[in-house]
Amino acid sequence: MKQSVKRLQKKSRSLLTAVVAGASGEIFEIEGYAAVGMAGEVLAPLAVEQTQPMPFGSELMFLPDRMPILHNLSTGKIEAVWENPYEPGSRLFPVAAFNSPGYIVSSVCAYQELSTAGMLPLFSYGAVGWHSGGFQSAVILVDDEPRQDLRFMKIADVMHGVKMLRKHMPANRLRAHLEHCAITYGCPAGKNFFLGRYEAPLPTAQACNARCLGCLSLQQSDTVSKSQERIAFTPTPDEIAEIALYHIRRVKSAVVSFGQGCEGDPLLAADVIEPAIRMIRSKTSEGTINMNTNAGIPEILDRLFKAGLDSMRVSMNSMRSGCYEAYFRPKGYGFADVEAAIDLALFHKRHVAINYLNCPGFTDVPEEVDALKKFLSKHPLHFIQWRNLNFDPLRYLKAMDAVADHGRPIGMETVLRAIHGRFPDVCHGYFNPPKERFYHRRNV
Repeated sequence: MKQSVKRLQKKSRSLLTAVVAGASGEIFEIEGYAAVGMAGEVLAPLAVEQTQPMPFGSELMFLPDRMPILHNLSTGKIEAVWENPYEPGSRLFPVAAFNSPGYIVSSVCAYQELSTAGMLPLFSYGAVGWHSGGFQSAVILVDDEPRQDLRFMKIADVMHGVKMLRKHMPANRLRAHLEHCAITYGCPAGKNFFLGRYEAPLPTAQACNARCLGCLSLQQSDTVSKSQERIAFTPTPDEIAEIALYHIRRVKSAVVSFGQGCEGDPLLAADVIEPAIRMIRSKTSEGTINMNTNAGIPEILDRLFKAGLDSMRVSMNSMRSGCYEAYFRPKGYGFADVEAAIDLALFHKRHVAINYLNCPGFTDVPEEVDALKKFLSKHPLHFIQWRNLNFDPLRYLKAMDAVADHGRPIGMETVLRAIHGRFPDVCHGYFNPPKERFYHRRNV
């Protein structure tokens, strides 16, 4: 008996201590319990070696109308814990981490919903715990570039850039819109434009041909709040080109990108984007002109590639048509059109990335991994941007289970290793690369 207790204690030292929130929002450790990660129906205590110190700039959130699921060290059982042991009769709430860019979640915060639970806001909800005096996140680093590291985006420097750009292009409405994004919403891409770093956003489209469950700028129901306002005007080609050329001339290996969180799909604004690209390319061959898109209209993309578009990033949550269409809910296009657009880009010898939205319990099930392998074999694209899905995880998994069968998750680390081993020429990361590094990104 003593020997088994000793083994349990030894094991417990390698586990993260659970962190929870009280009724007033305070976050604290709870003795006798280890943190638990969730991937679909799979629940497991979080070992220290499965986690990393919570990345700088990450935020902790407590989840209302939900109970934390924890690992009871004395019984060895995983259980939902309702009551605060330090304040009998008082509720406990789960705590999740919204992790900084460059990291993907390997386990979701484990919780059980109450009957009163509403939809969670549009964030990702990573598992988190406590170890050796600090918070630990269940994450995997996929891109160590400090493009959106808040330590290099000080508000005083952003405001200096804002004031400078107001003088340089006072009448440019797109400049004013980016200023609002950077200051009001804290948009990292907007901040980088005013700081003269990396990638500048070129939001253009008011309309979209998808109705994504997790759309950041347009929600048609009151069940979930949008994260930001969608652009309320269509910039002129001159306004777009002025922003892009300023950034390209100012920044080494600059990227300028259509298709941002504050707009619809840029392919629906091609009538202004195409002449803007031609203006930019009539002035300089420097810089990378990129488009983040649903890629549902291949014939429009063909025009943009001929105008000078350098790269395309396609947003996808799944490589199975049923799951893709259940999330994106496309209007007037389908999964086959996305495949055709990717093939068209490859035909034009353009750089192609997918913005692959990750949710443990779905992305790492065998059916999805097999579909990704088949997709990459059929469409030899260049780059996978691993991104966290910003959506209520339980409701997302319910929507995916409604259209496809899913087996037991194999783990995100296993998925990354399998894809890298099978497709060594496919690069992995988080950010849109400049053309100087199209085929030389760090592999995870």
